[in-house]
Amino acid sequence: MKILSILTILFLAASSPLHAQDTLRVSFDEFLLKATENSGQIKYEQTKIKLADNRLEHAKDLRFLPRLGLESEHSLVPGATSPNGFPEEQIYLDPDAYNDWDHVGLFTRFRISGVQPIFTWGAINKAIDAARIGVKAAEEEYQVSKADFNLELYQLYYSYVLALEIERLVKDADDKVGQIERALTKEDSEHEINDTELFKFKVFKSEFEIQKFEVQQSLEFVKSAWNYALRNESNIVYEPSQRFLEPVKTQLMDISYYQTTASLYRPELKGLEYGKEAMLSYISSLKAQNLPGLYFGFTTTFASTPIRPRQPNPFISTPENTFNTALGFSIRQNLNFLQSNTNIQRSKIELRKITTLKDAAQDGIMLQVLDAYKNAAIDDVRVKKTNEALITTKEWLTMEQLDYDFGIGRVKDLIDAMKKELELRLKEKETIFDFNTSIVKLNISAGLPLTSSINN
Repeated sequence: MKILSILTILFLAASSPLHAQDTLRVSFDEFLLKATENSGQIKYEQTKIKLADNRLEHAKDLRFLPRLGLESEHSLVPGATSPNGFPEEQIYLDPDAYNDWDHVGLFTRFRISGVQPIFTWGAINKAIDAARIGVKAAEEEYQVSKADFNLELYQLYYSYVLALEIERLVKDADDKVGQIERALTKEDSEHEINDTELFKFKVFKSEFEIQKFEVQQSLEFVKSAWNYALRNESNIVYEPSQRFLEPVKTQLMDISYYQTTASLYRPELKGLEYGKEAMLSYISSLKAQNLPGLYFGFTTTFASTPIRPRQPNPFISTPENTFNTALGFSIRQNLNFLQSNTNIQRSKIELRKITTLKDAAQDGIMLQVLDAYKNAAIDDVRVKKTNEALITTKEWLTMEQLDYDFGIGRVKDLIDAMKKELELRLKEKETIFDFNTSIVKLNISAGLPLTSSINN
């Protein structure tokens, strides 16, 4: 039976009994929203976008005062004494002046300096463009993970619907099995049923009991998985608002349509294309950095040492007591051409790598679309033919039931019809689930929205 394989979703939940206080039915969109908000995987993927945004802000910050710093220096210094009695502002004229270590004071100096780019041949702007495109690439990478996650949630949501459907079928089938068993125990039916048919029914009943247990366990598993995915901490029993599983009302387009949309909208390809654009901008930035650039610089220094007298003569340097500011322009040229060329060559190799990776991804995606289309087409036929077979079987069962009620039918034929009808009813729900999932997978492989196959 395919129930357990259908319900094997990537949510691993510790099974615990639910003491329900309330029941809340949620639509798929509500389930998707709440489960996404609680997902650690999605939060992790979102951090990649935040990191890309941070790199963009860092690149923008380089436009204004990329180098701005403050330095402070502190130490103990001796005083200055003139044995010849020169005044403090003329001590520098006394050839016999000396450091007086009997009088020690605190030396303090602050220096602020900064550099502002004026013209860099567009190196900064191109680096900003590369970072901005990198954000778009990160967003497309996030969409890849989100699409896979949404597919898992889709399967989890509709697995609950499927489990409810099969639970109802099993209850109905249980009644029919009882009818068959009662028919077999009738005295007037003994001549119609041989030992072989009795053994077959006993085997069928045992297998049916196994199926009943599987359905119960599968339903409990889905409830636990829902409880985990929705982070249910208030003992609310969540159930799907959709109670019946119906095939998605959609018509398969030609395979070329899905291949075209995949080439245009698949986030993997869009992300790699953004990666190529970002790398081209980055290479242009590296080349511009090898050209001479014009910068404006300034520095301001303030020093104070009270124990040392300040010398006002402009030709005498007194670093212990000073305040000065310097402004000016400078031209900077990187002379390490070998290292710069190596960086550029490495970036070009990365660009070729991205181009090759995109071509490989394109090939893989086309094969994925073909496979998804094949599965969807097969499942479409399975749904239609299973429904046709079920309609025929119901007519057969009705005929056998009427014949048996009028005393002209055989119990063996009624049993065969009941067994076949039960088998096809279960198969119908499973094929509908498979078909709906195949359509969703086809849409994802073609870069189409997940909900396009749900709302149609």
